[in-house]
Amino acid sequence: MKPINDRVVVQPAKAEEKTTGGIIIPDTAKEKPQKGKIIAVGPGKDGIKMTVKKGDQVLYGKYSGQELQYEGKDYLIMREDDILVIL
Repeated sequence: MKPINDRVVVQPAKAEEKTTGGIIIPDTAKEKPQKGKIIAVGPGKDGIKMTVKKGDQVLYGKYSGQELQYEGKDYLIMREDDILVIL
């Protein structure tokens, strides 16, 4: 996958299975993860270079990105502006 312009492909982290207290969270109550790993980065837009690079761990907005399934794995495609912080 090679994103265009200022888009990135993110592999979301798995949703938490248990709370810190050890309570198992059912599938219906799990929250959508807001953390992931950058898989691919576009070239940038209008001469502006991208800040993130492949392999970076990032946090992004709760409703950011377009969900995509590719070769049996879940990914998100989003603009670099949707990324809040590089960990």
